[in-house]
Amino acid sequence: MLYPPDAFVRRIKDSAKQFIPDAIFLSLLHRKHIGRFPKLFHPTTFNEKILQRSLRPDPRYGALTDKLAVRAYVKAKVGEKYLVPLIASPTVFTRAVFDTLPNSFVMKANHGSSFVEVVRDKSQQTFESLQNLADRWTSTDFYRIARERHYRDIQPRIFFEHLLLDERGQIPADYKVHCFGGRPGRPMMFIVVISDRFGKDTRGDVYDAQWNHLDVGIGPYARSPTPAPPPENLQAILETAAILSEDFNYVRVDLYAPNNDVYFGELTFTPGAGVVPMRPDRVDFEWGRLLT
Repeated sequence: MLYPPDAFVRRIKDSAKQFIPDAIFLSLLHRKHIGRFPKLFHPTTFNEKILQRSLRPDPRYGALTDKLAVRAYVKAKVGEKYLVPLIASPTVFTRAVFDTLPNSFVMKANHGSSFVEVVRDKSQQTFESLQNLADRWTSTDFYRIARERHYRDIQPRIFFEHLLLDERGQIPADYKVHCFGGRPGRPMMFIVVISDRFGKDTRGDVYDAQWNHLDVGIGPYARSPTPAPPPENLQAILETAAILSEDFNYVRVDLYAPNNDVYFGELTFTPGAGVVPMRPDRVDFEWGRLLT
């Protein structure tokens, strides 16, 4: 097969990257996205400490990052009612599995980030298109993307969940609760709210536990021009995140809160693989001091 010149060069570069040692790869990635080389041996910033976790992950991280295996942990900690109803988790995605799926659902893969396909109307989908997507996901070695080593422990699987919608019939906001423990009482928490995630006006807003809209930007998302009102179940969101994070000095607990309910999304121990721009830059250092 012949590739266009640009595509051929990209394939050569991608192949070459596979031979770069993890620590060097992550240092170069950090330099590219953050603007400085990281201190991997004596990290001080949040991103540097996350990079260190990627290279030397806690043995618990693999199973709890697995989006299927973590369900048992969540059930034991807070109860089954916080889990998004599971429709199917087949060992092989076949046409027979597709035929048994309801009219609306969400297809996901358990072993990485952004493996999500929202299906509102199955009649507008085909088995072949979802099968191709599932094959592409499961053939992706997510560890190779950003060298987060605990992803090597996860066996790729496809699964299907109930489609959560809010009272407007929209995909609910994603509450990413950064929980910094290692201190008495409830952890220090910052809530990153991703709204309109699958729409054309995706926003990322950062709030503290008292719902003060902070002048902070994380990642590629623009802040909303005006802060959203706090959700009615804010305290339930914070309490759920606190319980799910209590075994760790830091973890990001992702939750959904449609219609005054609370549902678990995932646990993330190395958010953004440790290469997420934070605005202003001082926040990277401030959060680094919180991660002990």
